[in-house]
Amino acid sequence: MSDNIKNMTPKEIVAELDKYIIGQDEAKKYVAIALRNRYRRSQLSEQMREEVSPKNILMMGPTGVGKTEIARRLAKLMDAPFVKVEATKFTEVGYVGRDVDSMIRDLVEASMRLSKQKRMDENSEMAEQLAEDIIVKAIIPGGPEENQSGGVSLGSIFGNLGNLGYKTQKEEYDENKQKEYEASTEYSEIQMAREQVRKQLKEGLLEDQIVEIEVDDVPKTNQLDQNEGMIAIGNIFDNMMPKKTKRKKCKVSDARRILKEQEAQKMIDMDQVTDEALQNAEQNGIIFIDEIDKIASGNSLRSGADVSREGVQRDILPIVEGSVVNTKYGPVKTDHMLFIGAGAFHVSKPSDLIPELQGRFPINVELQNLDKEDFKKILTVPQNAATKQQKALLETEGVNVEFTDDAIDEIANLAYLMNEETENIGARRLHTILEILLEDISYNLPDPSINDVKIDREYVQERLREKIKEVDVDKYIL
Repeated sequence: MSDNIKNMTPKEIVAELDKYIIGQDEAKKYVAIALRNRYRRSQLSEQMREEVSPKNILMMGPTGVGKTEIARRLAKLMDAPFVKVEATKFTEVGYVGRDVDSMIRDLVEASMRLSKQKRMDENSEMAEQLAEDIIVKAIIPGGPEENQSGGVSLGSIFGNLGNLGYKTQKEEYDENKQKEYEASTEYSEIQMAREQVRKQLKEGLLEDQIVEIEVDDVPKTNQLDQNEGMIAIGNIFDNMMPKKTKRKKCKVSDARRILKEQEAQKMIDMDQVTDEALQNAEQNGIIFIDEIDKIASGNSLRSGADVSREGVQRDILPIVEGSVVNTKYGPVKTDHMLFIGAGAFHVSKPSDLIPELQGRFPINVELQNLDKEDFKKILTVPQNAATKQQKALLETEGVNVEFTDDAIDEIANLAYLMNEETENIGARRLHTILEILLEDISYNLPDPSINDVKIDREYVQERLREKIKEVDVDKYIL
């Protein structure tokens, strides 16, 4: 569990979500409590901890009101493994819930990536130092004694099984040769040159210099390796045989990145990473099941499609209830994962889900439609507001874009009206409108004569008048 979440109260979690999501206070409150309960549960005795199961949440609301964003930000805040799946994926022809437990495998993969990255970050400083040493040696190679490679002996492959603690004649000879070389003038000159290069490296003077480095030759993964039921024969001998390497020429800046990652990887204990990842997935994993309303059916007389949907619900049920799923990293229990279901529910209702599944989503929260005021806030308040994104994009071309208050008001008003008159796609409508507004400006850039662009109410009305007419006409065209 992320350290920062341990110190955050539900109110602070909501305040953090407010930076990115406008409105939907009730939904934020419920997910904040669910998140805090994760921490509370971790403080219990082991016996009691096993008894406390997470309270899964069912979000209802039209598209574009923030359902997915709440779940995604929640996972990021918690630094927890997160995966989003579409429930409709499991109703495809020939599929029908056959591989519903793939969502758990995806979660474990996400957890593995998180744990691996965490370990690599811990080793980052040491890996950077080792990468720097390799680059220095690549720029200033050593003498023949240093560059000698004695090949790979059977003893090194099988862990020097025959070595009983004494040195062989060859080892003694190599050691004496190395001592002689280190006492020579050539060795001290090389060391001085390397120190000078190291200093230049730290000052960033050699970033564009080309060096030749030795990198691991990673073969392309065989498709069979991805199959959970198959064991790649090559993997059995991975640890017994030495890794293949290849020479690669690249800039110092690229070499540093490649070598740093390579050295950090070597320092990782994969058994430890796997254990940590499985534990993290089981205790902190969040699975977001979108479009769950599409697998609900309210008809008492069920036809083929409805039977298929109910079949998918019955396949999802044991995973949400708590079961053991086999993955290539080992078995994983789903008892304490948090499941968040979401759907528009404009045709079906939550009560159309099978009773057992309804019971596994005890918290039902309805997300509200966005109004004009919400749209205005979405355009200006969040850290990743749509207008801020567009301004940042055009600044890369040397153009400063300014949205006036009346322009923001007009965009929000148009978005609200278009959602009311046509299909309600929530906040996604704002992206559509902004793209239309800036279409000509974006197309004509880069242009030295365009430095400042002011977007006001008149500009918005002029650019969107034709588009709104098109929408009105489209309603009557069959």
